[in-house]
Amino acid sequence: MKKQRTDEEMMWKKLSSEYIIQRPWLTARCDKVELPNGTVHDEYYVLEYPTWINVVAETEEGMLVLERQYRHGLQIVSTETCAGCVEEGETPLEAAKRELEEETGYTGGTWEELMVVSPNPSIMNNLCYCFLARGVRLTSPTHFDKTEDIESFLRTKQQTYEMLLQGEFKQAMMAAPLWKYFTLYCKDIVR
Repeated sequence: MKKQRTDEEMMWKKLSSEYIIQRPWLTARCDKVELPNGTVHDEYYVLEYPTWINVVAETEEGMLVLERQYRHGLQIVSTETCAGCVEEGETPLEAAKRELEEETGYTGGTWEELMVVSPNPSIMNNLCYCFLARGVRLTSPTHFDKTEDIESFLRTKQQTYEMLLQGEFKQAMMAAPLWKYFTLYCKDIVR
């Protein structure tokens, strides 16, 4: 068996980098890179995004707070958990609490980090912090950004688990923390 290489031995060398587009919601660059075996890749594209968050939110009554919104990339109305971007000066947890209140009106509860995932480590440079908020309650009206059109709704854990099994959550970064939530905290529901 071959000896496992160190992380440093597997790293690519960035020979040059050029931004192709830098817009508020789309930043792309083209890197010229050299692989450890000496192969030079002249055009390796990387998408730069801010840190993202999402929240599995459970109400005081044990219901899960979910959302529906249109997603133009797939041209579907998508069932999701609360999600958003970390703004400058915020921690991921602060952003998660802000987004939950803005998008659903729910606040409070106890919070913990469920997991940190990479949307696509081969071509994207950001991470998504996934939180569990337990015992949240409806305390305020929603505050949507101009480009947001979101409906929030409640489902039981059993209903949400069935939705997950049926593939209703298309967004992988939301399905992953939901699976972890059900595996760790809802063993009586998981088949």
